[in-house]
Amino acid sequence: MTSSTLTPAAQIILSLIPLSGIVFATILIFFALLWHHHEIKMLILKGLYTPKSFNLKAFSLLTGLCLIGTGLVLTVLFAILTGITWALLSGLLPLAIGIALTIFSFINKD
Repeated sequence: MTSSTLTPAAQIILSLIPLSGIVFATILIFFALLWHHHEIKMLILKGLYTPKSFNLKAFSLLTGLCLIGTGLVLTVLFAILTGITWALLSGLLPLAIGIALTIFSFINKD
C-alpha cells in the first residue's frame, strides 16, 4: 500500500501510531525511575540502604570486548561488500572505541 492510495485521515492515524508508542514508553520509563527513586529514598530514611559498588574495570573490559567483536565483524563485512568507502566507518568506530575501552581496562589501577 502506497501513501497515494491512503486517504488523508488514514495517513494521519498511521503517523500517530509510532508517536503514541514513543510517548507511552517515555511515560512508563519516567514512572519506573520515579518509583525506584522513592524506593531508594525510603531505604535511606529507614537506614537500610547499602550503596551498590560498580566495577569500572570489568565493565570497560566487557564493553570493550563486545565493541571489538562487533566492530571487527562490521569492518570486515563492509570492506568486502563496498571496499574503502564511508560505510567502513560504521565498523571502524565501534572497533576503535572497543580498543580504547580495553586499553583503559588494562591501564586502570582500580
